[in-house]
Amino acid sequence: MNKTNNDIELIERLSKGDLEAFDAIYSKYSGTLYAFGLKYLRSADDAEELVQSVFLKIWENHKNLKKELSFRSYLFTITYNDICKIFRTRKCLEKFISDYLHEVSRSSARTEEEIDFGSVVDYVKKIIDKLPERQKTIFEKSRIEGKSTKEIALELGLTPGTIDNYISKSIRFIREKVSSKDLYLLLLFLFLF
Repeated sequence: MNKTNNDIELIERLSKGDLEAFDAIYSKYSGTLYAFGLKYLRSADDAEELVQSVFLKIWENHKNLKKELSFRSYLFTITYNDICKIFRTRKCLEKFISDYLHEVSRSSARTEEEIDFGSVVDYVKKIIDKLPERQKTIFEKSRIEGKSTKEIALELGLTPGTIDNYISKSIRFIREKVSSKDLYLLLLFLFLF
């Protein structure tokens, strides 16, 4: 069986939820995607995370796969879009940190070394753990897993409006618990996650 027919058969099986087909596709393409990601991201961890993210999207959308279309092109389009998203996030994050450090240096004597981002992240995670279970789950799916409102709504059987309400309540709750002097760090946390 040639390469194209093999892909068509695997995609057809995958679209029906066949885990063996998913594993075969993962084995076939993960190395190539990893190398592609590593070339642009220049980080083994980021490239590995990229591959996991792409294949998670493939699995989550397996019912919508079209065997008639080039799966390889589809896969690399998703990968390219995710790489672009990572670059946009990095650029925004660098600007945010630069602006924040500039603001902090103007308004207080704290230096870069004194800013402990890790402790703020731990602090905010402890606050998130205090959210009601459903609200916490939705917030984590949105901010940590990076899922869209629509994806979360479909997964949990809720309306997108309900999901947005839960996320807004979570952000308000976290904002209320964080002191005003750490508001920039809170914004950084919410942006990152």
